[in-house]
Amino acid sequence: MSFWAAMAGGFVGTLVLTTCLRAGSELGLTRMDLPFLLGTAFSADRTRAKAVGYGLHFVAGQAFAAVYYAVFVAIDESSWWLGGAFGLVHGLFAGTALVSTLLPLVHPRMGSAQSAANDSPLLEPPGFMMLNYGNSTPGLTVIAHVIYGAIVGGFVSLSA
Repeated sequence: MSFWAAMAGGFVGTLVLTTCLRAGSELGLTRMDLPFLLGTAFSADRTRAKAVGYGLHFVAGQAFAAVYYAVFVAIDESSWWLGGAFGLVHGLFAGTALVSTLLPLVHPRMGSAQSAANDSPLLEPPGFMMLNYGNSTPGLTVIAHVIYGAIVGGFVSLSA
């Protein structure tokens, strides 16, 4: 197993995941734009926020690939299907705890259930599994993360 294979898989996986989510948005399956959500935590300028968000999303993709690699090493096994299983857990975590619960607590421009009615946040709160961004959002998000995990797992297993 190679750490660098995990990093390469993380890059390719993040590229595919981001493309799937962007395509879902363009096809009207979701209103979620994950890089925009991340970027607006650092800038109110919409264009700058997207650029920053894409950078942050790729950094997060590398960080998650490193975590996947550490688990593969700890259990002394890697495969595309095991990576896909990690991706399933990752996607569920992203939709429940990370984006819908933790992000609104620290995001300066995102509304939350605790926001006052006279507040005008730049972003609406995502809600459970990001359902506020469309009924297809949870499925699309989880599937994209499963694909990401399968790619990372595949890259790592090919390097073994």
